[in-house]
Amino acid sequence: MLPADFLTRPIAHRALHDKAAGRVENSPSAIQAAIDKGYGIEIDLQLSKDGVPMVFHDYALNRLTNQTGAVAQRTAAELSQITLTGGNDTIPTLAEVLEQVSGRVPLLIEIKDQDGALGPKVGPLEDATAALLKDYIGTVAIMSFNPHSVAHMAKLLPDVPRGLTTCDYLAEDWPTIPKATRERLAQIPDYETAGACFISHQYDELDAGRVSELAKTGAKILCWTIRSTEQEKNARQIADNITFEGYLA
Repeated sequence: MLPADFLTRPIAHRALHDKAAGRVENSPSAIQAAIDKGYGIEIDLQLSKDGVPMVFHDYALNRLTNQTGAVAQRTAAELSQITLTGGNDTIPTLAEVLEQVSGRVPLLIEIKDQDGALGPKVGPLEDATAALLKDYIGTVAIMSFNPHSVAHMAKLLPDVPRGLTTCDYLAEDWPTIPKATRERLAQIPDYETAGACFISHQYDELDAGRVSELAKTGAKILCWTIRSTEQEKNARQIADNITFEGYLA
């Protein structure tokens, strides 16, 4: 069951980031700002070369730092020395973020796909994440676009709420994912087998029939990414809660 905090507090997407204020997405500064406002926090995980979960959205370093190459090609020590462009923070580890949050607000953790095609090659990132969450005292839930990742987490941490990040899987948005996989995942067929209790769905597709079906069975519906009060108003007609950025929900 998804704890009530995930339904009553708006969730800051990649924390409460604001580049103009020097708070880069998924940075300690953005995380602290969300804590100070009492928002829930959504973060993303990638795996370092030496098996450490890093709080970073992209596979590659290019967009958010002045470095190039894949996150997975650098050790945690190396990544922790890289400054995020637009701020003073460096890339944090999950362990550092867990210590920073310390249960003060709910934490929604998205495990980024490591298979490359949303397939079954999962395990190292999930295992390392579970090891850190095992003793975490705080409200936490995990989710992933990859249902294999969610199912793996169900075995590792059966008491931690799990969800699927979902969307319509258009080809232009997912160019590396095989068509058959995209068409299948768009129907959210793995909700039950992955042991999920919620989805976080693309906000402009909330009227999809499958979303309504899941809601009727008791699934909690979150959505991403809301960027205005008008979008929030519309989304809340269907969704139980929102993930937002670019304004104060």
